[in-house]
Amino acid sequence: MGAQLRVYKRRIQAVTATKKITKAMEMIAASRIVKAQRRVAASKPYATELTRAVTAVATGSNAEHPLTTEPQAPTRAAVLLVTSDRGLAGGYSSNAIKAAERLRERLAGEGKEVDTFIVGRKGVAYYGFRERKVEEFWTGFTDNPAYADAKRVAAPLIEAIQKDTTEGGVDELHIVFTEFVSMMTQNAVDDRMLPLSLDEVTEESTRKGEILPLFEFEPSAEDVLDALLPRYVESRIYNALLQAAASEHAARRRAMKSATDNAGDLIKSLSRLANAARQAEITQEISEIVGGASALADATAGSDK
Repeated sequence: MGAQLRVYKRRIQAVTATKKITKAMEMIAASRIVKAQRRVAASKPYATELTRAVTAVATGSNAEHPLTTEPQAPTRAAVLLVTSDRGLAGGYSSNAIKAAERLRERLAGEGKEVDTFIVGRKGVAYYGFRERKVEEFWTGFTDNPAYADAKRVAAPLIEAIQKDTTEGGVDELHIVFTEFVSMMTQNAVDDRMLPLSLDEVTEESTRKGEILPLFEFEPSAEDVLDALLPRYVESRIYNALLQAAASEHAARRRAMKSATDNAGDLIKSLSRLANAARQAEITQEISEIVGGASALADATAGSDK
């Protein structure tokens, strides 16, 4: 076997092994998407009803609360960025980071300081490489988040929104995550969690033909909002983490399918080159045999004379 043919065979073996790995990762991601979709769907009713309850409390009272009251001159905002712990998911994390950068620039243009909180090693690595300040970060659960993880993430954000800005608090809470639309479509979005935009919620309920319920508050509307604040933030973050997890699995499945297809194309190309090299070797061997036979025949004829 010639040296060129050996090179092609080694490359074909290496690409074949890589193809097996990417195909396995594609199948694993595909199996996890269905479970992630179910968890997203299961979390939505609770988040929707909780938002409606908060809106009803806010519209039915004159209470001023960080959950619903728009500050007169906001100066500080907190941004929670949700990325992935692992790579091999195409542009999933980079798209979320770009959306966070655009949000940061917009908030800075409005004269607001930005405190950054990050979920996922990819986001932490991005900010760490650029030596940019991160208030807090969490890793290790992006592909399968639990409600306890959402509570851990929400705790410092709730504390920040309840403090005055002079004491290190913030006026607004924003979250940047990847919204799961379908198996083929996932969009990086930024959403303001607090203060809750009552006009948007009321308008959406009106469009759907829903009527916000009326409540009597005991002991007061402020106490009710205090109790609802952590639940609201936790449910919003939990839903965002679940959507991000489903999006991550879908992006990884798509990336691994593309890698598997590319590996198959490369194997076909290398196989053609290997066949061409083998044919060239055979042709050369035949030529050498024919040349040797001719030379032997000529030598035999010369000796007979």
